[in-house]
Amino acid sequence: MSGVADVLTHVLVGYVIGMLLSFRVERIGPAHVTLVMLGALSPDVVKIQHVVPDGAVAALLGVPFAWGPVHTLVGSALVIGLIALVVAPANRLLAVALLAVGALSHHVLDVLLVTPTGEAYAVFWPLLEYRPPAGDLYLSSDRWPAVVAGCCALVVWLIDRRRDEPAGAPARE
Repeated sequence: MSGVADVLTHVLVGYVIGMLLSFRVERIGPAHVTLVMLGALSPDVVKIQHVVPDGAVAALLGVPFAWGPVHTLVGSALVIGLIALVVAPANRLLAVALLAVGALSHHVLDVLLVTPTGEAYAVFWPLLEYRPPAGDLYLSSDRWPAVVAGCCALVVWLIDRRRDEPAGAPARE
């Protein structure tokens, strides 16, 4: 269940960020919020290793292979680049920016995780081997970050509903 709470937290934080951006930038609509949410999940493409292990891919390709580097800033950039290929060229720049915002939120949250060494993962690899200090705020198995993110998402959703109501209109039931 811990993996579900972690993934849910990333999606909800992506939703909150996307909605807040939509409040400020008129061009950003519901589909764009979804892009931020997708970007927030993009570093977790690494979890495909549970279905397709590193060794299987290495044997198939005939070269050494590891999924781990996908969960870095450079790995996120590559995943975002691949996702951007399915977006119409006219919308690609905005899509990449929103995906990147979501991916960045994922990495920020993951750097805040409690680690046994007190260091976060090498988020800047392969550019730097540097491991920033871990935030030691929560465990990936904790459910409270998902609850907090869910409460924030609910507040943002309620604000969005109020914004959509015409002035003087009766409250929705």
